[in-house]
Amino acid sequence: MSGASRERFADVVRVGGAAGDPADVRLDLALLLVAAEALPDEEAEGPALETLLARGLADLDELAAAVPDEGRPDERLRSALVGFVGSPEDYARLESSLLPQVLRRRRGLPILLSSVWIEVARRADLPAYGVGLPGHFVVGIGDPDGSRVLVDPFQGGCLLPYDSARDIAARSGRTLRPEHLRPHDPLDTLDRVLTNVRSWARTPERARHRLWSTELALLLPRHDLGLRREHGEALVAVGRYREASQVLEDYADTVAGPMPLEAEHARRIARQARARLN
Repeated sequence: MSGASRERFADVVRVGGAAGDPADVRLDLALLLVAAEALPDEEAEGPALETLLARGLADLDELAAAVPDEGRPDERLRSALVGFVGSPEDYARLESSLLPQVLRRRRGLPILLSSVWIEVARRADLPAYGVGLPGHFVVGIGDPDGSRVLVDPFQGGCLLPYDSARDIAARSGRTLRPEHLRPHDPLDTLDRVLTNVRSWARTPERARHRLWSTELALLLPRHDLGLRREHGEALVAVGRYREASQVLEDYADTVAGPMPLEAEHARRIARQARARLN
């Protein structure tokens, strides 16, 4: 990670804040900057950062140039994205959440593979958008208010009938509702990607990744208040006890009124962090 990549990420997502439109957020750039956070500082600043961004954008441009001029939109995209697929093993790899590696390996988590489809479609002037089904992420192609199809990039872009989407939701304990089929805006997609990274990074040896994924999520114009407690816990995990105690005390002050038990829990972690300074 580096201050340069962090600042660029904040600039990219800021346009989707209170005074802007989330649809204006450049998902491709934001995902490339997420990947930069996983790198050592010297590889995520200056010319190295610019090279990372330029290479990722060029790879997407190259895929878009391969989209045929004729045919149904889903068939045209499928033709250009042959080989992009996922498997259960990809859930155990950080690379599956990092766009440059997904573009290189042609493998990744459903949300990253779907993002590749969305960004290639945007470049090819084809209507495509993310669909955050309960328990899975896919792509809608066409008019979300009219004629459209769903495709599953994790399965190589095969068509996903409504009944299959309903079954996916049911396996996660949810009932598929019309709002689940609405376009997913880029900020929600980024939040879901960073949530995946934090879930992967729960073990002690991955504490650095847990910290940067939490700090990036805090830069999003909207995020859950509880993420501030996660930030404090992530700071504890990397040994930054003084910062952690302050973050946790500030969080406890914020939630003390409506959630006194949560506030006391945060203060207890803060006390434990301070004790480790001795």
